[in-house]
Amino acid sequence: MTNANQTIVPHIWYDKEAVEAANFYASVFPESKVTSVTTIHDTPSGDCDQVSFEIWGQKFMAISAGPYFKLNPSVSFFVNFDPSRDKDAAQKIDEVWNKLSEGGQALMPLDKYPFSERYGWIQDKYGVSWQLILTNPEGEERPAIIPSLLFVGDKCGKAEEAMTHYLSVFGNSQQGMIARYPKGSEPDQEGTIMFSDFMLEKQWFTVMDSAHDHKFNFNEAISFMVKCDSQEEIDHYWEKLSAVPEAEQCGWLTDKFGVSWQIVPTEMDEMLEKGTPEQIARVTKDFSQMKKFDLAALHKAYKGE
Repeated sequence: MTNANQTIVPHIWYDKEAVEAANFYASVFPESKVTSVTTIHDTPSGDCDQVSFEIWGQKFMAISAGPYFKLNPSVSFFVNFDPSRDKDAAQKIDEVWNKLSEGGQALMPLDKYPFSERYGWIQDKYGVSWQLILTNPEGEERPAIIPSLLFVGDKCGKAEEAMTHYLSVFGNSQQGMIARYPKGSEPDQEGTIMFSDFMLEKQWFTVMDSAHDHKFNFNEAISFMVKCDSQEEIDHYWEKLSAVPEAEQCGWLTDKFGVSWQIVPTEMDEMLEKGTPEQIARVTKDFSQMKKFDLAALHKAYKGE
């Protein structure tokens, strides 16, 4: 089931493999497809392929825009294989795991764990990380794909604060389950978040703290696009989320936890997909110079005023 009005869309930055990766995912996951490919010319990264695709009802966007950011497991995607939704769930998890393993690297092998009959964490050949889990059908139902944020290094212990912050910023939000580390989980501190999930604008997320020595942290390789219908919405998210002035560029911002967001007008997709080459060039030139998007100025550029 696709969430037609998905307001928050995960966005993956590739060096040059966006189209290839999107086609790969469409071949790996059930009910998945590439929905559009657009080439944007003359951006700060030169010509960029922008791809929209869907994985099991979850919309994604990706861009090929040069070797600036390295994908890492700080943001991964939970994939729920739910036997109550799909009688072949146990078989499907193995099939998907095997396909993602080609050229990929297992971070936690597909196996039985205390928290799941069957679970594995894998980084695919393009660098994107997936946590595959055979869901306990007795739990509350969750979507098939859920973005997951791992708080490590200097951000470890901040998962709960981040979740509370996001719940206050976004509407249509709710707190899901919270599991904390028990005593004796060293190096993880008792009471920090072992696993929690929550919903923002009807999009589920999970968060986890990990005090282990990870050599990565949040970066711009995976960001979250927030589609806004008005300048008022753009201003609201910008003001509540942006915490690193030097990261503000072309609608991108970084929040106080290091997570990257793109605050974009909903109409932008339409302008870039349906506009004439001249219209697209004017809009691209205009937004390349903006930090926070100015909807009225983009309209003017589009109309050539």
